[in-house]
Amino acid sequence: MSAPNVDVSQNGNIRTIDSLFTVAEFDESDFSRLLDKPRPLNMERKRSFDERSLNELSIGLSPPPPSRTAEYSCRINDHLENMFSPGRRSGYNTPRSHMGFEPHPMVAEAWDALRRSLVHFRGQPVGTIAALDNSDEKLNYDQVFVRDFVPSALAFLMNGEPEIVRNFLLKTLRLQSWEKKIDRFQLGEGVMPASFKVLHDPVRNSETLIADFGESAIGRVAPVDSGFWWIILLRAYTKSTGDTSLAELPECQKGMRLILSLCLSEGFDTFPTLLCADGCCMIDRRMGVYGYPIEIQALFFMALRCALVLLKQDVEGKEVVERIVKRLHALSYHMRSYFWLDLKQLNDIYRYKTEEYSHTAVNKFNVIPDSLPDWVFDFMPVHGGYFIGNVSPARMDFRWFCLGNCIAILSSLATPEQSTAIMDLIESRWEELVGEMPLKVCYPALESHDWRIVTGSDPKNTRWSYHNGGSWPGMLLAIMASHCGMYQDWTPQIARRAIELAETRLLKDNWPEYYDGTLGRFIGKQARKSQTWSIAGYLVAKMMLEDPSHLGMISLEEDKQLKPVLRRSNSWTF
Repeated sequence: MSAPNVDVSQNGNIRTIDSLFTVAEFDESDFSRLLDKPRPLNMERKRSFDERSLNELSIGLSPPPPSRTAEYSCRINDHLENMFSPGRRSGYNTPRSHMGFEPHPMVAEAWDALRRSLVHFRGQPVGTIAALDNSDEKLNYDQVFVRDFVPSALAFLMNGEPEIVRNFLLKTLRLQSWEKKIDRFQLGEGVMPASFKVLHDPVRNSETLIADFGESAIGRVAPVDSGFWWIILLRAYTKSTGDTSLAELPECQKGMRLILSLCLSEGFDTFPTLLCADGCCMIDRRMGVYGYPIEIQALFFMALRCALVLLKQDVEGKEVVERIVKRLHALSYHMRSYFWLDLKQLNDIYRYKTEEYSHTAVNKFNVIPDSLPDWVFDFMPVHGGYFIGNVSPARMDFRWFCLGNCIAILSSLATPEQSTAIMDLIESRWEELVGEMPLKVCYPALESHDWRIVTGSDPKNTRWSYHNGGSWPGMLLAIMASHCGMYQDWTPQIARRAIELAETRLLKDNWPEYYDGTLGRFIGKQARKSQTWSIAGYLVAKMMLEDPSHLGMISLEEDKQLKPVLRRSNSWTF
């Protein structure tokens, strides 16, 4: 079970969060009361979660009182002075941190590499390129990707450099308003770009931003996750700086509404999950994740919760907020009930009856028990569980996907019991999911006939490579944040162990994009070196280990109003 929420006061005393405030008991029918009285967002940094239950969150953002602002500024300045970062430059330059950790020599190298990846537009830094690739075939690795920039943005926020993040948020917001056409077909107004680049015109001595909305991508797939990452990053910026003015800009409010209008529209679907194509997220090539991939659903859930805090409840925003609240209820119940897999649930599926009709059906998606893969029976530990990759009519994708499960923990889509079970699974299956280089992006790899059919014989996605079971050091951030979010005694042994593994090789191998093999022993056959999110993911994980209060930027405390009764999928009920 997860440890109780705690708050570390200035004198070092530990108190439970539950003692600091009372959570009102609402029925689901009373949830609409939350929309009546917007309250100011508490921006004070703590050593524990400080996202409160939705009935405690503000719907609109209002500036903190001057006294609170001054208090926050003093605390941040003290914090930055005590952090052993190299001022405004890079890395750690003091022998020991205020938390007592020895600086690793890789840290300074990582900061230097991250700063070399900065992209400037008209004299201002606006992002980081995907990789400092010196090869002739750069493809689009010299562009700023929305999803790739998130680890970089968190690193800069934690280092007290928010302007880079602010510039990025505003520039991508401008790109959202562009007309987006692919082969004469116009995309939705709210679609955010997958990436952008700065085009220099030496003749006119001018610079222009060029965006890619999927029209140049391999497979020509629009990025569903870019809009979600943008909202999540806007909330991280607001949380880190205490500056609500950016989120309150009419342009930002409109940008969020446009993104959400694409996702909250009503149609033929009978599920609250978001229907997506293959290649629409980090798994950017055909891997059989079409339908309702866990990564997109977890990001969708997290973005909805972040938007609920950031959106003003004015004439235009109130309707969106009401739709968000309704969707959160349905989405949390659906995901926690039908995507969750543990030993008890696996046994239930194994004994499913088929062709059940009416609303009383137990096998609601008509999954054929014979479709259960052999590997899942040996993979599932006695104590542990995870959100499977996909659920749709007559199909359950039982593969483990790292990012989706970690985001589920950070967003509190996973209940505390489910979060504990996910970490138990990682620890029980360390060799399979971590091996010698963290962390497997998915498990197991597709092989032989399945690989040819599902991936279209994609040579980059051969077994145990790239997104087909490759090991991605950039996932260090995800596992560190997830583990810190659960165990608030700040002794994240799993995350510390993963970082120590990465430190044995990452710098020596020049920060590869991914590793190949069942244990992650080999640098990826087509992996780019100096991959920015490998660098930034390591830095963020190290800074979070040193000062876990940074976790508040990207994690959301569980909302008790969204917790359904789990009758068939609780790891601890047998």
